[in-house]
Amino acid sequence: MGSYSTFEEFDDQVTDKIKHSVLEILENIGEDPNREGVVKTPERAAKALQFLTSGHCMNPAEILESAMFAEDYHDMILVKNIELYSLCEHHMLPFFGKAHIGYIPDGHIVGLSKIPRVVDVFARRLQVQERLTHDILECINNTLKPKGVAVVIEAAHMCMMMRGVQKQNSMTTTSGFRGQFEKIETRNEFLKLISSDLT
Repeated sequence: MGSYSTFEEFDDQVTDKIKHSVLEILENIGEDPNREGVVKTPERAAKALQFLTSGHCMNPAEILESAMFAEDYHDMILVKNIELYSLCEHHMLPFFGKAHIGYIPDGHIVGLSKIPRVVDVFARRLQVQERLTHDILECINNTLKPKGVAVVIEAAHMCMMMRGVQKQNSMTTTSGFRGQFEKIETRNEFLKLISSDLT
């Protein structure tokens, strides 16, 4: 498992295999793969899929461990409105939205940029929103070992908006709480903060 880095390199063998599969898909849906607009689509799609699933090759715990600092701070730390983009494992269609993450340190804090990177690693996998929420929560809880962790994700799912029930304005919210956030007063403080527009 590698650490987090910008995904720039593509495995040529994997790219060729995916290209062949995409070419077959284009033919099977009645598209002309030699048409100017789609002649390069198999390669583009192959690289896009490798990027969008690159989280399988990354270790999110290593991201947190690389920037943990001893600090005597015991109040809530909140990073909200973290953009996320993922692929639904059921239809391989996108779902996208925002994650809000809070934790209460117990001797250690983590560099703030690492929390959105953890979100990226888990989002860049074939996912369901429920598991994505759980994965982020457990990674932070098990690695940082804080007094509490809270994760809320709000997302729109293209499988609901473009096909199926075709509900364009639907949003799905999932949440998870550990430690002190299981107490109603702490949870309410977190939920109030993520819904506020503090400047």
